[in-house]
Amino acid sequence: MNETKSSELEVSQKPRILLVDDEPGIRNAVQAYLEDEGFDVKTAIDGEDGWEKAQLIIPDVIISDVMMPRCDGYTLLKRLREDERLGGTPVIFLTAKGMTTDRTQGYQAGVDDYIPKPFDPDELVARVRNVVKRQERLLTEAARFADTDVSQMAKQITEIRSMLTQNDNNSLRKDIIIPTFTPREDSVLQLVAEGLMNKEIARKLETSIRNVEKYVSRLFIKTGTSSRTELVRYALENNLVT
Repeated sequence: MNETKSSELEVSQKPRILLVDDEPGIRNAVQAYLEDEGFDVKTAIDGEDGWEKAQLIIPDVIISDVMMPRCDGYTLLKRLREDERLGGTPVIFLTAKGMTTDRTQGYQAGVDDYIPKPFDPDELVARVRNVVKRQERLLTEAARFADTDVSQMAKQITEIRSMLTQNDNNSLRKDIIIPTFTPREDSVLQLVAEGLMNKEIARKLETSIRNVEKYVSRLFIKTGTSSRTELVRYALENNLVT
C-alpha cells in the first residue's frame, strides 16, 4: 500500500506538458520522447482542442505548433495570456518556421521559447526542463510576497522613488523596449508597486493567491527581473506606475 501511494505521488509530481500539434507523427514522437524523460504528457490535435484541454489539466508547460487548423498557435497563445488561471503558463512554439521575423512575432506575442522544426529531441527536452525550472524559480520568488514584511517593502519603494527623483530620471535607459502587458498583468504590477502583498492583491482582484503568484512570475519574465524590489524599480524607472 505504501509503495502504491509513493508511486502515485511520484507520478503527480511530474511536470505536466500539453503538446498541441496537428501532425500525428510529430505528436506521437514528441510525446513518447518526453514521457521517456519523465514528463507527464497530454496531447491535442489543434489549437481549439489545446485550449479546451489546457482548461481541464492546467499544464505546467504548453508546447504548440504555430500553423494549425481551427485555431493557430498565436490565437491559442492570446487566449492563454488573457485567461485568469492559464495566463502565466509557459508556452514553447514548435514550428517549421525559422525566420527571424517569425521568432520576433512569437516573442512579442508572449511565447517563452521558440524551436524550429526539424529539431533535436535532446535540445527540446533541455529547453522544456529549462522553462520548467525557471518557472519554478520565479513562482518561488513570487510566493515570497506573502511573507514579505509590509513595512520593509514600503520603505524600499520609498527609497527607490526618492533615488529616482534625485536623479531626475537622467539614468533611464532610452533604448529599452517596454513589453506589452495584459490588463490583469498591469493591474498586478500597479498593486505590487503600491507595496501590497499577495493576499492583499488577490483580495482586491478577487482571485487566488496562486494566480497572483503566476502573474507576478509572468511580470518577472517580461521585465527581465527576478525579485519584487527589482520589478518595482523597473516599473518606476520606466514610468509604468504612478
